[in-house]
Amino acid sequence: MDRNQIIGIVLILGMLLGYQLLMPKPAPETKPQQETATTAPTPEAAKQAEQPLDSAASRMMYGDFAAAATGQSQDIVVENPDIRVTFSTQGGRVKEVLLKNYKTYDQKPLVLLNEESSEMVLELPTNRGKVNIEKLYFETATPPQTTVQGNAQTVSFKLALSPTESVEQTYTIPAKGFVVDYDLKLNGLDKLLTNNDIRFLWQDKMRQFENDMAENRKSATINYLSADENFDGLSEGAANQEATLEEPVQWFTIKHKYFLAGFISESSPFKKPVFKTIVNEADSSTVKTAIADVLIPIADVKAGKGNYRFYFGPNDYQLLDEVAPEFDRNVYLGYAILKPVNKYFFVPVFSFLEKFISNYGLLIIALVVFVKLLLTPLTYRSYVSMAKMRVLGPEVNAIREKVGDDMAKQQQETMKLYQQVGVSPLSGCIPVLATMPVLMALFFLFPNLIELRQKGFLWSNDLSTYDSFIKFPFTIPFLGSHLSLFTIFMTASSLAYAYYNNQMTPAQPNSPINMKAMSYVFPLMFMFVLNSFPAGLTFYYFVSNVVTIAQQLLIRKFVDEDKIKAVLEENRKKFAKGDVKKSKFQDLLQRSLQQAEEAKKQAEEAKKRPKK
Repeated sequence: MDRNQIIGIVLILGMLLGYQLLMPKPAPETKPQQETATTAPTPEAAKQAEQPLDSAASRMMYGDFAAAATGQSQDIVVENPDIRVTFSTQGGRVKEVLLKNYKTYDQKPLVLLNEESSEMVLELPTNRGKVNIEKLYFETATPPQTTVQGNAQTVSFKLALSPTESVEQTYTIPAKGFVVDYDLKLNGLDKLLTNNDIRFLWQDKMRQFENDMAENRKSATINYLSADENFDGLSEGAANQEATLEEPVQWFTIKHKYFLAGFISESSPFKKPVFKTIVNEADSSTVKTAIADVLIPIADVKAGKGNYRFYFGPNDYQLLDEVAPEFDRNVYLGYAILKPVNKYFFVPVFSFLEKFISNYGLLIIALVVFVKLLLTPLTYRSYVSMAKMRVLGPEVNAIREKVGDDMAKQQQETMKLYQQVGVSPLSGCIPVLATMPVLMALFFLFPNLIELRQKGFLWSNDLSTYDSFIKFPFTIPFLGSHLSLFTIFMTASSLAYAYYNNQMTPAQPNSPINMKAMSYVFPLMFMFVLNSFPAGLTFYYFVSNVVTIAQQLLIRKFVDEDKIKAVLEENRKKFAKGDVKKSKFQDLLQRSLQQAEEAKKQAEEAKKRPKK
């Protein structure tokens, strides 16, 4: 070891030591309970707020709003065919939301949020401090029970400090649908309020609606759209996440796998948003705790422009498009390159088929047949290409016997043969590659299709999740504690298709990988990957494999290999006469062969030269 090497090692060690000593240590990760307590009222504070306050305590806590700190809470229930919303005169707030046409995985009413799981804080900046009006008592003239018929129903809550000073909250429930309009007004309160913005804090202990808790936690998150219409969200998964944004947001959503609770601004965007998701693995009743903390511009509210919307409903792509800009992006449709396939093809086709087919198993079969019909030209072209390769099989074997073990020479001679007869070895691969975006797009679409939720077919009660045909009393690595029968059928059909394809495809002696053997390995690998995926997806792949085999058997009857052989011979004659116009691929292939031949000659000449 020379001096420079020793100096280098010493410097590297010094840098590492300095990094450890000088770099600030990261703050210790706080427990979920501690994080929740820093952003929401503590349990002690909540209990204190629930207890009756004397006049002095009320005055100290609520200032000019102290007169509204005591009262009797009353529930106001308004429903349409889709949702039932329960409001409370305490806070003039949304107390509970029931989605009437959906059930939880265990067939209980699907309560998207209630006062046990969800808490909202709306803090007004008064001259004496912040006041949470969600704890104050409002008055309303709305009857306790109302069913929306025909026109939308308005529910107004008013907290009057004097004939000219009041806080008004107005909710508008539509005749159908899941969007609740919300208007906030501050009348004549300029002397009581500062110019600071209004704080809106929403904490939701997300309830479990689907059977697989791991999948629930994987999908649960907070999404948002920035003021310049950039969609983003907290990372999904089982880890705690937090984002403090400098840029305002137009809306945010607390997203379950198949359902949403969102808050949308129809005026100025929300300022200084802070979003958190907290996972408590020990709490088996809560998927995640979602916390959204934003500022509502007070200038809008004072000017009578405090117009907002709540969305309480399914994460359904067909519905979200009309709620707000980019709101449909709450439904994940795959990577950017695959999203157009789902957005402009599969979602519209699926929606169209729903109008005529009520059984979703049969709908998936119809979808497979429709897609396969569209891809028939590519399938036909791929089969013809394989037929050409089979016809050339004896000549390729003859080249291998003639050349021997010289792989480079084998490759050169085989490429010359393809060039002479006008066959491109890539012509069979391109049609297959063209179908890959379809299969990959469905891989992302089916786990996010609420249309499949709780739709049964054969032995599967729910096509949106795996069918646990066999349950194990233990967990198998990579497979889980169950075995999906649709996944087994998919694997068996994939192996059958691989066997059929291998019989029709000539061997590639020059290939460094035994592709025929690999064609049997991949289906077995995917069995482990897809065992916990939705039954609807594995059923689609199974039907697709069966239809593909049937399609190729049908195409085989229309492809005459003797005619193909005659065409190849005619191409060979034209090539010998120089009558064939070379394609770009053939021209590139010829130059590559010439370069390889020249490189080989140079290598041989170099070996013959005497060494100095």
